Amino acid sequence: MRIVITGGAGFLASRLARALLARGSLTDARGESREIRDLVLVDVVPATISDRRVSVVTGDLAEPALIERVVTDDTDSIFHLAAVVSGQAEAEFDIGMRVNLDATRALLERCRKLPRPPKFVFTSSLAVFGGALPDPVPDDAVLTPQTSYGTQKAIGELLVYDMTRKGYIDGRSLRLPTVTVRPGKPNKAASSFASGIIREPLSGVDAICPVARDTRVWVTSPNAVVANLIVGHEAPATKFAHTRSINVPGILVGVGEMVDALRRIAGDAVADRVKWQLDPAIDRIVQTWPARFAPVLGPALGMQADSDVESIIRQYVEDERPQG
Repeated sequence: MRIVITGGAGFLASRLARALLARGSLTDARGESREIRDLVLVDVVPATISDRRVSVVTGDLAEPALIERVVTDDTDSIFHLAAVVSGQAEAEFDIGMRVNLDATRALLERCRKLPRPPKFVFTSSLAVFGGALPDPVPDDAVLTPQTSYGTQKAIGELLVYDMTRKGYIDGRSLRLPTVTVRPGKPNKAASSFASGIIREPLSGVDAICPVARDTRVWVTSPNAVVANLIVGHEAPATKFAHTRSINVPGILVGVGEMVDALRRIAGDAVADRVKWQLDPAIDRIVQTWPARFAPVLGPALGMQADSDVESIIRQYVEDERPQG
């Protein structure tokens, strides 16, 4: 089985790749379980996973020649994780459109030419929702994005569904909660603070929280989201009805609750490194995102949420925090 992961050098993609290699097999679009023999990681920077089954390709996914080289006729599945994050997509409209929309469509167009329809897992976002919405938000809520990023992801979802309806792919779009705690450095995602207010204080560095303490977010851990990406891939086509979009389960937590959990785990000195300083640009984006969801399809497929935010932070401390 040949699998392509876009954004393959990224944090989630690297974790997903390792999970797939450890698993050893996946179910193809015909419902057959097959051994993973070739895992292609494509990104603008090289991935660093060493395994005989892994091929690393670097380049711009928006370039048709790269897509032709990566998505070969024997490609069975694609996990499309490559994207420009929310804050950058809002600030740099043309880059967001090129990467989040144009590259996605080019990738899907390449899939149309394959001799057999591949499975196509598209990582979407809860930013496809916004404005006046039911509380909690159901799976079938109307898409009303309030940001460029959310709009780009919503268009991607519609393309995935339509090309699935036409028989070009076996697609599924997974709307991911905010993933925390991410290791490394802050990025331009509006949700970056959700990791920064945990990661930086644990490393002895002050962290600026750009939103109010009572801001609520729908979050998931890296372990949970990787497991749910695989569940989404493995779900039989018969489990879907009028849509191929899934609200991935998460947990609702206040930003202040996250800092309180950090205080219980690491103590006052660590938690006091979080400094509250409102950033109107970030806050404006975050406030467009609904906070509470009522996922039905995801749990029915076998997706699971974390138990609580404290367990998410402990997971980071145990698995990701750099050891001195």
